[in-house]
Amino acid sequence: MTPTADIAIKDLKPGFGAEISGIDLASAPDAALDQVVDTFHRHGAIALRGQKMTPDDLMRFIGRFGDPEDHTQTRFTLPGYPKIFILSNRVVDGKPIGAHNDGVGWHTDYSYKPEPVMLTMLYAVEVPDEGSDTLLADGCAAWNALPADKQALLEGLRLHHSYKHFMATRQFGQQQTLSPELEAANPDVEHPLIRTHPADGRKALWPSTGTVTEVIGMPGPAGLALLDELVEFMTEERFVYRHKWRVGDLLMWDNRCTLHTGTLYDDTKYIRTMHRLWVKGDKPY
Repeated sequence: MTPTADIAIKDLKPGFGAEISGIDLASAPDAALDQVVDTFHRHGAIALRGQKMTPDDLMRFIGRFGDPEDHTQTRFTLPGYPKIFILSNRVVDGKPIGAHNDGVGWHTDYSYKPEPVMLTMLYAVEVPDEGSDTLLADGCAAWNALPADKQALLEGLRLHHSYKHFMATRQFGQQQTLSPELEAANPDVEHPLIRTHPADGRKALWPSTGTVTEVIGMPGPAGLALLDELVEFMTEERFVYRHKWRVGDLLMWDNRCTLHTGTLYDDTKYIRTMHRLWVKGDKPY
């Protein structure tokens, strides 16, 4: 799709992602918004800076990509907007308004579901002066960089994902024993290690940390060691985009072909508040 006269597109890093400028998402015409959606599906991630988005604006925009996804944990959803989740260390009247240090550690969202979320969107409301960067790893570039014999070894492997295991082993004091209801609603699943993107058939390494308990077809320590090796490889600097946040930034990444992680910041000195939205996905293949 050819960019419209006012919209400019450049790589977030060579060969990955797109920074889109020259558009106000809250008031842009349908044709321009369609171009944003198309750019997302082809580039793995998009970033737009300087946006001023109300919760209603966020909901209208996210709806262009598909049906917004619910959140497993509902405690920190934005009042009146159950599809908008608050990430924050701000405390009001002695109570936290959002989840703090959520998403630290390389992973892909909802990998413990039969149909993981297709995309994740973060909108920056309050941003620390330093730290709290978001890192995205390009699974397609990592797959293409593997030698043919390694690709052949990995092609048929599948991963066992467990939400129960994920919540029991989380860092930063976020461990949680699931209620019987949450455990029943989130049974273990299996997904391919190599995922095919439905938009154009490109393949991506699709490992994760936190949720994986076993590599099907290579059980035991050898399989988990291979998984660690692949995550380390995929998150080498050459495959990673680092987003340094400004207020009004909107960053969206494609969970079908990336890993991501948050990074820490001085939470005794700075306040960070982000709005997170998800879009429903489909079964990986």
